[in-house]
Amino acid sequence: MHPSLIKAKIFAFIALLILTFSFTFPMIAFHGTLNKIEAGKINEISPLSKEVWNLYNKGKYKSVATPKSAHNNLDKMIESESEIGPASLPIWAVSLEAPNYPKKAFPQGIPVYFHFDGYSGEVHEMDTINHYVGMDPMWRGGHFERAIGPYALLLLSLGIIFFIIYDKKIFSYIMLVPIFLPLIFIADYSYWLYWFGHNLHDWGAFKIKPFMPTVFGDGKIAQFTTHSYPTIGFYMLLLISFFSLLAFFAKQKALKEIQNEGK
Repeated sequence: MHPSLIKAKIFAFIALLILTFSFTFPMIAFHGTLNKIEAGKINEISPLSKEVWNLYNKGKYKSVATPKSAHNNLDKMIESESEIGPASLPIWAVSLEAPNYPKKAFPQGIPVYFHFDGYSGEVHEMDTINHYVGMDPMWRGGHFERAIGPYALLLLSLGIIFFIIYDKKIFSYIMLVPIFLPLIFIADYSYWLYWFGHNLHDWGAFKIKPFMPTVFGDGKIAQFTTHSYPTIGFYMLLLISFFSLLAFFAKQKALKEIQNEGK
């Protein structure tokens, strides 16, 4: 086998491992669990979903209202009616410094985390602020993306497997998707913020003009200071993109040299 083909398969396999561990596996294992919790169908939650959530939530932010005994234990989180987020790694972190919220409890502001398949953090508190300024609650955003997220990443994983198994040129272009995955997320996230900032309602405490919330860095919404930065999941996306890029060019080089040798 051509040395560059071997390299391409290794790089693609590393990208697949990162994608699977960070997103695909926890998303599929936990898929539908939040809906079951909301519907009160607790007995229908599988032990696997509970174990996956418990494992992936170690070290993640928990609401100040969540009892410490419930941390990393889905059964106790449900019992204490605490806010429960997805199991997958969060990709982007947003926080709002609100004048009426205690600095001691929220030193970096009210934190909310964006996942491929939902939100976590102080979602209830963020919805309260959104209502105050006339914005929709967070659950209104990303409906389509959250619905297809697990299936899209599973399909992408299968595509990477095809890239590893088959040395056809057409399969090499599959890697363009994970290469641009960070940009795809930022583009969709930016549109999501734009939609929220341009679909304001009269129920707010005061009226504000349509605006584009800050995608990256610090900004302002009314009298609130906002912070918007990537978190661990986005860095995983960058790693996936990096190894996918290496795999793509390694296979392109190998296929070109094999073609030239055959002439």
